[in-house]
Amino acid sequence: MIKDITIGQYIPGKSYIHKLDPRTKIMITLLFVIDLFIINKFYGYIFIFLFLGTAVALSKVPVRYLYNGLKPILILIVITAVFNIFMIKGTPDTLIWQWKFLHIYTNGIRVAIFMILRLVFLIMGTSLLTLTTSPIELTDGIENLLSPFKKIGFPAHELAMMMTIALRFIPTLIDETDKIMKAQKARGADFESGNLIQKAKSLVPLLVPLFISSFRRADELAMAMEARCYRGGSGRTRMKQLKYSSRDVVSYIALVILIVITIGIRFI
Repeated sequence: MIKDITIGQYIPGKSYIHKLDPRTKIMITLLFVIDLFIINKFYGYIFIFLFLGTAVALSKVPVRYLYNGLKPILILIVITAVFNIFMIKGTPDTLIWQWKFLHIYTNGIRVAIFMILRLVFLIMGTSLLTLTTSPIELTDGIENLLSPFKKIGFPAHELAMMMTIALRFIPTLIDETDKIMKAQKARGADFESGNLIQKAKSLVPLLVPLFISSFRRADELAMAMEARCYRGGSGRTRMKQLKYSSRDVVSYIALVILIVITIGIRFI
């Protein structure tokens, strides 16, 4: 389950999506997430599915990576669906099932399905961004997009660097957690049996060494950056300059068409 987390992982490649400018991928992902919450009809998600399916096909990223990325949030999806089913009320004529204080209305089922689709497409869309964009490109793209705010003293480079380092270290911490769990199991630790409280208590021997390892890695990274005279974004140059190409224009046009269609479906 731990190794199924795909956020922060990068799969090298030379596909159409890999060659897109990182600014294009970041903006498309952001607008794609916003568009998910614009849709209020089920057939609107057909166009979302077609758009995301086309992007996955062009990226040549194995579908199993996206599928595995959904496993860690499976419990969250189930809890969200259950809460919506039992908490959303409707009119008496839409009542489907009733038992004491529990009621299920058609509106609750409808909202639950909407939330499930939104969460699934949200995780898959954001995972595709990190799977096809290297940490360096992600840093440059975020910094470039935030650069207009530098005029008001906004630390664009520092924020972009922190976000990218956080994403980069997710796979590293996952591997570290897996190693610690195997070491603890070899010493007789049990992380699976017992109730929820007992399972939470059994994680304490796992969290303590993980925190120590995380702080040690952070200190080593800070010392390495300082030894290389790192001083932030002021006066720094890049080996690869960001440039838009025709494929970026095509991608933006495809996204605009998707947004126009979903907005039309909502208001027409």
